[in-house]
Amino acid sequence: MSLEDGPLCPLPLPHSERIVMGHGSGGKMTHDLVSRLFLHYLDNPALRAGDDAAAVTAGNGQRLAVSTDAHVIWPLFFPGGDIGRLAVCGTVNDVAMLGARPLYLTAGFILEEGLEIGVLEKVVASMQAAAREAGVQIAAGDTKVVQKGKADSLYITTAGVGVIPDGCRIGGAQAQPGDRVLLSGPIGDHGIAVLAARGELGFETQLQSDVAPLNHLVQAMLEVSENIHVLRDPTRGGLATTLNEIAAQSGVCIRINEASIPVRPAVAAACEMLGFDPLYVANEGKLIAIVGREDAERVLETMRRTRYGEAAVMIGEVLPSPAGRVLMSTRIGATRVVDRLAGEMLPRIC
Repeated sequence: MSLEDGPLCPLPLPHSERIVMGHGSGGKMTHDLVSRLFLHYLDNPALRAGDDAAAVTAGNGQRLAVSTDAHVIWPLFFPGGDIGRLAVCGTVNDVAMLGARPLYLTAGFILEEGLEIGVLEKVVASMQAAAREAGVQIAAGDTKVVQKGKADSLYITTAGVGVIPDGCRIGGAQAQPGDRVLLSGPIGDHGIAVLAARGELGFETQLQSDVAPLNHLVQAMLEVSENIHVLRDPTRGGLATTLNEIAAQSGVCIRINEASIPVRPAVAAACEMLGFDPLYVANEGKLIAIVGREDAERVLETMRRTRYGEAAVMIGEVLPSPAGRVLMSTRIGATRVVDRLAGEMLPRIC
């Protein structure tokens, strides 16, 4: 049977297989684990949609966006942010990517025995500042302590909920041929900044993580267009993997232009030295917007007037075929396929 004959039932993961770091990459291994194991047991329409947040309906008919996330980054503090700011911004952004207005978060803390109270206080203060910037409240939480050596100092889990405006239908399956692909700024800052904080670059850099709440940027975009079809923040797996997810969800081809994709010189230099491709490096303060052609320029100009969209650019377009593919027009005039991240490029990055 060919793929054209219809969907195939995925083979189960063998019981002898073990979890490896690549299962947390956000790329192909993560996708396979989710589709073959978690969806097999937990399948429902909201989960099956495959977006970073789920659209659900409350008893009064109000549509809500809900999301959950876990944060295991190391080190806890890095240029431009820390695990606390990351925990708040990551969940706020996931909720906002459905066009929702984030309202409330919850936070769970896994604390390792021996963690300094001063370190924890600094993290919680950072969460408070990020929540204030985003305009959300951390309304509930939980704390657990494990023995020394069992949690690498501190892990944080968060959940978020927001209200989806009436008539708003944004999701990974909504991209349409003719749409334009917008990107809110340079890629790869977060991943390389965290790697530098680990002392693994071999040279000094002033690069800062881009970790930021994007909900105000999203609201500004929604105010000028009703033709925003997809929003997604390219975190684990980077820009390339996220675009592949959207292409698969929507059954379209996405063509991007290499020369249009902004990469800071420090990121490009680090990637060249380490053999990385910036397309696959994690971001925590950037978004992809797939917008109807007629509104693309207006949305782009609006993005450029906001704090976290000043460097926004148009990087490509949506085509009808080949479905499920991401293609890139290179600087030398060739076209190449851009696939998902296969394994783990930078572990413990978020």
